[in-house]
Amino acid sequence: MEQLFERYARLRKLSAEHFSSHSVELIDRALVCAAEKLEGRTRYNGDPLLDHSVRTAEIVISEIGLGRNSAISTIMHDVVRLELMTAEEVGELFGETCTAITRGLCNISDIHPKVSDEQAENTRELIISYSTDPRIILIKLADRLEVMRSLNIFPEHKRAKKSWESLNLYAKIAHKLGLYSLKSELEDLSLRYLEAADYNYISSRLTATQEERDAFIARFIVPIEAKLKAAGVKYHIKARTKSIFSIWNKMHKRHVTFDEVYDLYAIRIIIEGRAPEQEKAACWSVYSMVTDLYIPNPERLRDWVSIPKSNGYESLQTTVASGDGHWVEIQIRTERMDEVAERGIAAHWRYKGVQQGESSSEQWLARLRELLENTDTHTIQRRFDSTLSSGEIFLFTPNGDLRRMSEGATVLDFAFSIHTNLGATCTGAKVNGRNVPIKHVLSNGDIVEVLTSKTQKPKPDWLNIATSTRAKNKIRACLREEQAKVANMGREELERKLKNWKLPVSFDEAVTFLSKYYKQKAITFMYVMIANQKLDLADVKDVLTRYTRGEFDEERKPLAPTAAPKTKTSESGGGDVLTIDDSIRNLDYKFAKCCNPVMGDEIFGFVTVNAGITIHRVDCPNGMHMQERHPYRVIPARWRTNAASRGFRATIRISVDDVTGILNKITDIITQEMKLNIRMVNMRPDNKENKLIGTIDLEVPHTGALDAVVYKLLGVKGVDKAYRVK
Repeated sequence: MEQLFERYARLRKLSAEHFSSHSVELIDRALVCAAEKLEGRTRYNGDPLLDHSVRTAEIVISEIGLGRNSAISTIMHDVVRLELMTAEEVGELFGETCTAITRGLCNISDIHPKVSDEQAENTRELIISYSTDPRIILIKLADRLEVMRSLNIFPEHKRAKKSWESLNLYAKIAHKLGLYSLKSELEDLSLRYLEAADYNYISSRLTATQEERDAFIARFIVPIEAKLKAAGVKYHIKARTKSIFSIWNKMHKRHVTFDEVYDLYAIRIIIEGRAPEQEKAACWSVYSMVTDLYIPNPERLRDWVSIPKSNGYESLQTTVASGDGHWVEIQIRTERMDEVAERGIAAHWRYKGVQQGESSSEQWLARLRELLENTDTHTIQRRFDSTLSSGEIFLFTPNGDLRRMSEGATVLDFAFSIHTNLGATCTGAKVNGRNVPIKHVLSNGDIVEVLTSKTQKPKPDWLNIATSTRAKNKIRACLREEQAKVANMGREELERKLKNWKLPVSFDEAVTFLSKYYKQKAITFMYVMIANQKLDLADVKDVLTRYTRGEFDEERKPLAPTAAPKTKTSESGGGDVLTIDDSIRNLDYKFAKCCNPVMGDEIFGFVTVNAGITIHRVDCPNGMHMQERHPYRVIPARWRTNAASRGFRATIRISVDDVTGILNKITDIITQEMKLNIRMVNMRPDNKENKLIGTIDLEVPHTGALDAVVYKLLGVKGVDKAYRVK
């Protein structure tokens, strides 16, 4: 016991300085418990494994400033991680808070991220999502810092991986938290192993120039201090050198040498004893004094005093020329501003740039920053809503790839997120080694292995299982593709049967009639019915046979014998001809909608079963079939030359340039110049050609007026095509 306490005397001293005697007693008890459980387990250099936990706890207390429960959880973390005790057993000894913290730390330790820039952001979000208590992420940062400080004892292959993780995961999380010193140390230590030659070069240059820099800064601030003292300003000055990683980053991004790094020299002037309402004026006053002495670079002025950063960061920052070829960055702040920045509220993630709109994890981190600034650390948990509800979960594939999904995602969503074919053939999954169905709802951190079958196909009820838009869209696409395959089978079956039946009807005409007869909105639906045997092919043959015999009218109704109506005699006396004019009173006739005859067109009449006579144009495709099959029901017809003017419905198809005002010109010609009535305009954009295409329905008295409209429209600049739809 004495040897144990002697070995970890620094931790016990820190505990005594920061905590009550009762807390010190609990920490001692945790030390003894962890030592017993971890006995015989060592680090790579042969030192006790407990050394890592204790040194991390020292960082937690002294450098981050967390409390007793955090220190105990840190000490017991490896005991739980190695399954020598459960988190619940730790809670029984030291309280429920320690249960939650150690469980969260173990969840993060179970993450084994790939060295992949594409996976880095998702991995950071997963780490944060496990930090349901804000102390978890802070302890984990301390844990990683201790690992990096002792990385030289690790095997070579582990150094590179740990360094990549520290640089791309943990340093960036510290960056978000505004823990600048911790972030900088993680970056520098990572660079030491990832880019050893560059690190050593910059480090040696900094060491070699240290005395020179110190002397330069001492000379540089002499006139500034004289000015400030003469003006009665209370202040203190801090000098700093950029971190090795920051220098290396600038050298590579800007392609400059070490000597060309802009702000290698930097000082911070901190104004003391100013009330908040006086701070802005005080900063600008000091700025004026500095720029009286040294020439500023106007492009490097950053005024975050007048308009603070969204995260609360306030400082007046400029870069000035020293007169001997050096540039010096100067930050001017009050004590309050400096304290806020130093304690982390100035999140450098936003300080460097950028994001508009915060994710849930960023809001979580922002709130943690606020608590770190304004709250004693031992009260953090009481005031913090410990549930991180980001609306997202993070899942692993069996080979360690990380996928981000929405909360409530099912196995089916996960399968489709990886690949369409994987989703389409999914029969279930193994989640953490346990078989589950496709509707199983996944949880954060699950390892999911999708199970498939070649015979599996998407089903309509999958749309009720999937929760993601991507999966639902993929399922709908698969269903449409499957329906197309079935429809193609139905089409091929009908084609074979028609050849065998040898009926006097083309395939296209047959399917058009059948789809109308069976009241299908699309021909493909009828093909699907045939493939699924919902249509009896014997019945189809019977219907088509009757159709070819003329037993249906154009409205698909069976014909009954009927007497032809009496028609007017033609004016020339050349036989019975139906003469169309407004004087017809007792004759039931109508104009066919399929061809919309207009006065002046060549026409004929067709006797229907119970709808009187239908007037068709002679070039109407439907009319041609009627004349071929039922010539005995065709009546010659013509227009009376002196017939009263009336409105006939006609359609013009038009293609025009997609420019402002073109449709107004067209409608003005039709309504103002031609005095015609527009019934409907239906236009749509053709983005490929930058055109508007569509139709215009209008009323015309005769074909001459219709031709005149088309002629007028073709004369309009921007009108590409205009013609009557027949």
